[in-house]
Amino acid sequence: MKELENLIQDMFHKDCEQCTNEELYQALLTHTKQLLANKGYQDGKKKVYYISAEFLIGKLLSNNLINLGIYDQVAEFLKQNGKSLAEVEEAEPEPSLGNGGLGRLAACFLDSIATLGLPGEGIGLNYHLGLFKQEFHNHLQNETPNPWIAENSWLKSTDTSYMIPYRGFALKSSLYDMDVAGYHNKSIKLHLFDIDIADEDIVGDGISFDKKDILHNLTLFLYPDDSDDAGRKLRIYQQYFMVSNAAQYILDEAVKKGCTLHDLADYAVVQINDTHPSMIIPEFIRLLTERGIEFDEACQIVSRMCAYTNHTILAEALEKWPMDYLMDVVPHLVPIIRKLDERMKKKFPQESVAIIDKNDLVHMAHMDIHYGFSINGVAALHTDILKNSELKNFYEIYPEKFNNKTNGITFRRWLMHCNHELTDYITSLIGDDFKKDAFALEKLLKYKDDSEVLARLLAIKANAKKACKEFILHNTGVEIDENSIYDIQSKRLHEYKRQQLNALYIIQKYLEIKNGHKPTTPVTFIFGAKAAPAYVIAKDIIHLLLCLQELIKNDPDVEPYMKVVMVENYNVTAAEKLIPACDVSEQISLASKEASGTGNMKFMLNGAVTLGTLDGANVEIGDLVGKDNIYIFGESSEKVIEHYEKADYCSKEIYESDEDIRQCVDFIVSPQLLSIGQEENLRRLYSELVNKDWFMTLLDFQDYVKVKDQALADYENREAWAKKMLVNIAKAGYFSSDRTIDQYNEDIWHL
Repeated sequence: MKELENLIQDMFHKDCEQCTNEELYQALLTHTKQLLANKGYQDGKKKVYYISAEFLIGKLLSNNLINLGIYDQVAEFLKQNGKSLAEVEEAEPEPSLGNGGLGRLAACFLDSIATLGLPGEGIGLNYHLGLFKQEFHNHLQNETPNPWIAENSWLKSTDTSYMIPYRGFALKSSLYDMDVAGYHNKSIKLHLFDIDIADEDIVGDGISFDKKDILHNLTLFLYPDDSDDAGRKLRIYQQYFMVSNAAQYILDEAVKKGCTLHDLADYAVVQINDTHPSMIIPEFIRLLTERGIEFDEACQIVSRMCAYTNHTILAEALEKWPMDYLMDVVPHLVPIIRKLDERMKKKFPQESVAIIDKNDLVHMAHMDIHYGFSINGVAALHTDILKNSELKNFYEIYPEKFNNKTNGITFRRWLMHCNHELTDYITSLIGDDFKKDAFALEKLLKYKDDSEVLARLLAIKANAKKACKEFILHNTGVEIDENSIYDIQSKRLHEYKRQQLNALYIIQKYLEIKNGHKPTTPVTFIFGAKAAPAYVIAKDIIHLLLCLQELIKNDPDVEPYMKVVMVENYNVTAAEKLIPACDVSEQISLASKEASGTGNMKFMLNGAVTLGTLDGANVEIGDLVGKDNIYIFGESSEKVIEHYEKADYCSKEIYESDEDIRQCVDFIVSPQLLSIGQEENLRRLYSELVNKDWFMTLLDFQDYVKVKDQALADYENREAWAKKMLVNIAKAGYFSSDRTIDQYNEDIWHL
C-alpha cells in the first residue's frame, strides 16, 4: 500500500488519517484507474461488441478492488488509519447509465467477458442525468435529474469522435471510456458516446426540457418520456447516435487490424441487446456501400455479424417506428430499410414477418431476425414461448437461428461485494473455487443437515437484516424490526410484475390483524421500484404502496405485526443492502410475461427463498432446487396465453363473485386510504383492477394468498428454513453470468 500512501501525500499533502472520505475516494479512484490501465486489455482478431441502451454498472470502486485482488489490503490499510472502506465508498456517485434488469444484465455480461478473458467491448451512451432520481412527496413519485458525472470519475476522455448525420444537420460525438475489470484478469472497455454541447441547464421543473432541442438534449436522459411525438423522435435520435457511432468505431477498429470489409464478420460480432440498437443493421449497410461494397454483399456481411437478444414478449417493448418519424430524423436510412423490407417480402410475403407493415410501421425486431444470424431468448420458458407463440412464424422460417441463453449475474458483485460475511463463510466451508467456478457452490450440499452450519447461515442473515434496517432508516425514516420476516419485491414498477398483487395481500393481512388474527412473526414488506414518468397506472401502484406504508405506520393495532416500506430511488446501491437481507423473494409476474428476471437469481444466491409464478427463470430455479425449496403459485403460462388468445378473462366477474377479493379491492378506495392519498390516483387504480386487470392480478390472488401464508408459516421452523436457504445458495451456480457468456461464445460469438 506504499504506492497508495505516496499518492495520498502527493494529492493532498497529508496522511491518510487526516483525509476526508471524499479525498480518500479521489485517491483510490486515481490509484485504481492506474492499476487497471497497467493490467492491460483483452484483445484478439475477432471481438464481440455488446451494444445496449443501458449499462446499470453501479458503484465501481469496491467491485474493481475485488477484481484486482486488492480489496482486503485496501480495507485493512484504511482500517489501520481509522477509516472505513464502506464509508469511503459512500462518497462515490452511482453512474446513471441504466434502469432495470436489461442494464444490470449488460453490466454483468461485461464483467464476465473480461473475467473469461474474451476480446469484447460494450458500447452505449453517456447519459448525464440518467433515467431520473425518484423522490416521494405526498405519497407520489416525483422525478428529478440524477447527475453523476464529476470532474474526476471513472470516465476517461479519448480523442475519438465521429460525425453523425441527421436530417438537416450533423452532430460531432466524443467518446468516453470506462474500464471494466476482469476478476484476476485483464480489463475490457465500455465505450460511451456523448456530445460536448449537451447542456444540463436546459432542464426545468422536475425532468421537463425542450425535447426538440436535439443539439443540447441528446445525451441528457435515458428513455426520455415518449408520450408525445417529440419524445418518440428524440428516442430515434438517441438510438441512431448510439449505433452510428458504434458502426463507425467497429469498422475503423477492424480496418486497423487488416480487415478488407468483405471479411468483416471475421473481425467483429455485434450483439444487439433488445431492439434499441436495431438501426445498426441499416447503418452498417449504409457505411459499407459508401465504402464500395455492393448492396447485396453488404446485407450478407451484416447478416453474418449481427446477433439479436430478445428480452420481452410485451408488444409495447418490441419497438415499431413510424416511417414518417424515420424520414424526419434519419432520412438516409429510409431507402435502405425499404430495400431490406422488399428483399424479404419477395421471399416471405406474409404480413406477420414483414419489416414494414401495412401501416408503414418499421418492426425493429423483425429486421433483427431477418438480417441477424442468431436470435436468443433469455430463459428456457421465454425461448419456448418465442418459438411456439410470439415469434412462431419466424421460427418456422429460421429454426437454426433460434437458441436459448438463460441470463446470469456476476457473483463478484452479487455475493463477494455485497455480502462479505456470507462469502467468507462459504470460503471457510468449501474453499474459494466458487469465485471462478460458480458450480463449486454445490459442495455446500454436504452441509444441508449440519445444524451448526445452518445456525451460522441464520446468524449471517440476521446481521444482513440489521444492516438493511439501518439503510432503510436512513433512506425512508422508517424503523423496521430486524426480527421480522423480510418479504422483498424490488424491480421496475410494471403491471406485469404485479406489485399490485402484493399490495392486495398486504390489505388482506391488514384487515385480518384488525379482526384479531395476528401473525406469529411480524412481517416487513419491502419494495423498491421506479415507474416510468408517463406510466400512470404504475405510478398509481406506487401511490397505493406509500399510502399503505403511512396507514400501517400510524395504526397501533397493526404496526407491531406488519410494516410496509418503499425504498426511495431504488438503485444498485440499495439492491446491495436489500438482497443479502431478504427472507422471501417476491417473483410474482404473470406467467409468460417475465422473459427471465435476474433479481430472482441475486436473492437466491444470498439465501432467500423464492415465492413466484412459473415464469421466466423461476422455472429453472424450481427445477434446480426442487419443490420443497421454492414456493410456486398461480396459473400456468400455457393457460395465461390461452386466456389472451380467447380474450375470455374478466376481472369484474371474479371481483363480483369473490367476497375476499372484493373486500381487498374495495379497500383501495376506502375512507382510511382516501384520507391519506389522492382520490384520483386511488380510484383510477381501483377501476383498472375491476374493469381491466390486463395482467390477471385477481386470477392468481387466492392461490398467492394460500402459498404465501404457507411460506410465512414455514419460516417459523428456523432450521428447516435454513436448509432451504442452503439449498438455494448451493444451486445458484448455474445462474452465474460466466456460464451465460461462455454459452454465448460457444454457440454465437466463436471468439
